[in-house]
Amino acid sequence: MAERAVPSHAPRTSGTAVMATAGRRRARIAGVRAVLTALCLALLPVAVVTAAKPVYGFIEPLPTAKLKTLFPSAAAFSPRGDVDPVHFTAYDRDPSLPGARTLGYAFWTIDLVPAELGYHGHIHMLIGMTPAGRLTGVIMDVNTEPYGDISIDLPEFAAQFKGKSVRDRFETGADIDLVSRATISVRAAARIVRESSRVVAKALLKPSDLR
Repeated sequence: MAERAVPSHAPRTSGTAVMATAGRRRARIAGVRAVLTALCLALLPVAVVTAAKPVYGFIEPLPTAKLKTLFPSAAAFSPRGDVDPVHFTAYDRDPSLPGARTLGYAFWTIDLVPAELGYHGHIHMLIGMTPAGRLTGVIMDVNTEPYGDISIDLPEFAAQFKGKSVRDRFETGADIDLVSRATISVRAAARIVRESSRVVAKALLKPSDLR
């Protein structure tokens, strides 16, 4: 007895319909790719800016330009080294030459007093000091203080430290100007300058040399 064919209940799809469906699928994929590409391009500038920002905790191994600001007459600087207290030495000529004279020392505050914090974290500064214990300048490098733009980031804040002795008080309201709304940041920065400078002075200078 011959078997009867079982009719299929699935609707037949024409070749034109199949091609149309495939076309719509390709269009959707292309649309998704376009959106992703646009998002990537939109985020690219942010990524570039983020990468260019100073990395928290980073210390320049030999910031020659900054060191020259602290010691304009210096002809050479020693590497930062790794002996405590970590510092740079400024010379009036190549230190390998006879008669080379030490003009002073420079140091990153975070190297010497890493436990000292501002309101929102570390306050990175580079400080210069003469062999007599007088500060040649303070360079504000990096900080995340919320009111830094109206206080410790201003040039006049760093300028008031130039010429100060490590024996000075470094107290806000006394010999350091206090800024309202940024009291904690200003006090912390002044304390960091004082403590780091005294660490270097105690290790490298004689009390009789301090002026």
